[in-house]
Amino acid sequence: MRKMVVLLTVVCCLTWLQGYGQSIRSLVNGGNDLYEEKKFPDAEVNYRKALEKEQGLVQGHFNLGNSLYKQEKHEESLREFENAYAKAEEKDIKAKALYNRGNALVKQEKYQEAVNSYIESLKLNPADNETKYNLSYALEKLKQQQQQQDKGKDDKKDKQNQDEHKNDQKQDQQRQDQQEQQQQKQENQQQRQQRPHEKQISREDAERILEVLKNSEKDVQKKLRSRSRVRAKTDKDW
Repeated sequence: MRKMVVLLTVVCCLTWLQGYGQSIRSLVNGGNDLYEEKKFPDAEVNYRKALEKEQGLVQGHFNLGNSLYKQEKHEESLREFENAYAKAEEKDIKAKALYNRGNALVKQEKYQEAVNSYIESLKLNPADNETKYNLSYALEKLKQQQQQQDKGKDDKKDKQNQDEHKNDQKQDQQRQDQQEQQQQKQENQQQRQQRPHEKQISREDAERILEVLKNSEKDVQKKLRSRSRVRAKTDKDW
């Protein structure tokens, strides 16, 4: 992409400032000299001092906007170009203010607003080639921006679809797990129903059973002792 055209500067003849006094002329001239020396913060100071003395000074607003722009204070420079446009009476100055306003908007990547500003500038000065060039530049950047935004929307939509698909899979898995758990629960319940019921024995019943077993054991021992007194018969020899 070709480089943007530099700012337009209003360094008009100062004869129209004669009525404002030597101090304002000196401040503006000094600011212009500092601007040419690329001492933009110092130039800003001079322009602001001139504007303190005369708020309606179009050249002060315009060139203050330029010094702020060079310091990459694009939002502030934008306001000064708008002030210059609002206070200017000459169509040429208004067109230049709109041109520089468009440049400040481009720096902020506000390409649609920049396009509008360049178009308004061309309405006032249709033959300005620099404005035409910057308008084509801003249109190309606007196209790229819109393509990126559309791609971002598509990517977001794809991600939403993927998330929804994952969520559906998760819900399916949860339903499957619940079905398996329910089936296992039913199987366990059926197994318990098929088992023989074990009768609970009270302590009193257990004591009675134990007593019966003891008595039975006594009977068994008595019978064994009585049998030991009888001689067992032997088999015949060969």
